[in-house]
Amino acid sequence: MSLALAVGLLGLGLALIVAEVLFPSLGLLSLLATAALVAAVLVAFGESSATGVKFIVAVALLVPAALLVGLKLFPRSPLGRHMVSPGLSFEGEAATDARDRAAIGREGLVESALRPTGIARIDGRRVDVVTRGELLEPGTRVRVVEVSGNRLVVAALEPAPPPHPSPSRPPAPEENA
Repeated sequence: MSLALAVGLLGLGLALIVAEVLFPSLGLLSLLATAALVAAVLVAFGESSATGVKFIVAVALLVPAALLVGLKLFPRSPLGRHMVSPGLSFEGEAATDARDRAAIGREGLVESALRPTGIARIDGRRVDVVTRGELLEPGTRVRVVEVSGNRLVVAALEPAPPPHPSPSRPPAPEENA
């Protein structure tokens, strides 16, 4: 009889822990759960010392499991549906300006050096752009080749001019030995 009572109190304590997670009661359900678990262990020790030790081990293992079950069920509870975000949206349109989505194929002029990011004027407005790794100087004509999230990826229309040759010293006269 007392073993059945101990198991019942253990089950009640675990159910109250799950209920506390699902329905916050400012600690009232936690206090009742603690009282039920302590009573279960005391009743089990009244049966025998070995049974009491087994119940202590069971409480140590089952209380964290009950917490995990409660946290797993929480997003589906009435309170949890209002508190937990539904997650990420896979619709890319929310973070993209409609003008950017329509910019593919449009041409513009680089206003600041793209190394590889910078500013370009496309369709009369200044926008942040990025190249695919190439370095472009101001004044270079570019075309929008891709829209990735909120970034416009551009490519040069004309090849980049070769770098200016650096002034070199005239060759030193060779000394004849």
